[in-house]
Amino acid sequence: MMDYQRIFEEELRNIRSNKLLRFMRTIEGMQEPVVRINGRDVILMCSNNYLGLANHPALIKSAVSALKLYGVSAGASRLVSGTMTAHGQLEHDIASFKRTEAALVFNSGYHANTGIIPAVAGKDSVILSDELNHASIIDGIRLSKARVFIYRHGDTTMAEDLLRTLDRKSSARNPSKKLIVTDSVFSMDGDIAPLKELVAIAERYNALLMIDEAHATGILGRNGSGAAEMLGVSSRIPIQMGTLGKALGSFGAYAAGSRPLIEFLVNKSRSFIFTTALPPAVCAASSKAIKLVRSRPGLRKRLQDNILFLRNGLRSIGYDIPLDPTPIIPVIIGDADTTMRMSALLFEHGVFVSGIRPPSVPQGTSRLRITVTAAHTKKMLGQVLDAMKTVYRLL
Repeated sequence: MMDYQRIFEEELRNIRSNKLLRFMRTIEGMQEPVVRINGRDVILMCSNNYLGLANHPALIKSAVSALKLYGVSAGASRLVSGTMTAHGQLEHDIASFKRTEAALVFNSGYHANTGIIPAVAGKDSVILSDELNHASIIDGIRLSKARVFIYRHGDTTMAEDLLRTLDRKSSARNPSKKLIVTDSVFSMDGDIAPLKELVAIAERYNALLMIDEAHATGILGRNGSGAAEMLGVSSRIPIQMGTLGKALGSFGAYAAGSRPLIEFLVNKSRSFIFTTALPPAVCAASSKAIKLVRSRPGLRKRLQDNILFLRNGLRSIGYDIPLDPTPIIPVIIGDADTTMRMSALLFEHGVFVSGIRPPSVPQGTSRLRITVTAAHTKKMLGQVLDAMKTVYRLL
């Protein structure tokens, strides 16, 4: 009989020898800008809680009220008996927020991407995907069994060339279904996809366009609904997906678009159909978060001020930092071992920043992925810059 434990241990040894072993740190308490880990207070600089809403009193109050009204669990999948008032209210709020006809709630961003993509694209389809798309998009594409073409990051010329070539090869009697899918804000680089150009290309070549607004929802745009709103192309993007567990401080994800699209996903998206629905208290917290984002633009203003302050500060130290308007700040180190030593040294100086290594990022691009929130004070960010100045000598 095969010794599986020995196989696991051998693989773990290989991971360790390549300096890629991962481990978890436990935060003792709430997602505050300063958290306690192993009995020590450190400034948290790697959370996706961009607006500081994860522990906001209004979200907590909404969740507690919903717990008392609806109980802890939805008890079933949405198509059985798991659809409750809180789910319908959240979907109404998302559609209004995104200015679409309808919306559908998924249990996570991973559920959304691995459910939406295989539903809308199959073996008879062609998918164009940015090379830096999130792992959940990549896995959704794999599940679709479509033909896949990867274009260089943000390279719309290459994407258009691929579509032009496909159109030439496609039979007029049997044209390929085409889907372009991209993050709107890339999770490891913090840059924004060229959505205006991709919209134009999709329309020119009769392709469906899907964007993942996970790291843009709540942050970008006049009303905070995402990069599509910021760039003025929301109405021209048929499928908009996003998450509720980052800037919105809650949990879950959504698809937003036309009523036929949403009804289609209800009937075809396996990750929606075959799972217990989100707890109604989570939905209530998400609805409250959307209301706060829409009614309190000062949250986003404070976040943008902190983003600019930290990016400029890192540049003044000598780090090669772009001036993107997103809270994800990649400090590219390159070597995985050096990255982790810098992360450990920062922790010793009271700053928690995770080192990101392959396979999360390509080989040779290991990095410190710093994230800033609206809840950080300038004093905290000044301490972060002092610590980053100290570890700069390791480069």
